Amino acid sequence: MSDRIGVMYLGKLVEVGPADQVATKPRHPYTQALIDAVPIADPTLERRERVAITGELPSAINPPEGCRFKTRCPFAKEICDTDPPISGDEHQVACHFPLTPV
Repeated sequence: MSDRIGVMYLGKLVEVGPADQVATKPRHPYTQALIDAVPIADPTLERRERVAITGELPSAINPPEGCRFKTRCPFAKEICDTDPPISGDEHQVACHFPLTPV
């Protein structure tokens, strides 16, 4: 089992960090959507809101400039046309609008 996880979208790392933090407190919207997509073994014991990934699926051959997730991100703004900053030390995220850890 790995103690660090890296999440990629269209060939770019969007989040890297300790496995427990990335799995329980994701900072990138794509990572959160992936975690929300994991089936719950017994939905009668746990209910949660699932966030579906909507929007236009970009070309993997000719990905968009800036943030590659911007066409599907619910938080995307014009600034996402530029390369996202990488923030964090041990738990890094490449996003103009990273999710706030709970």
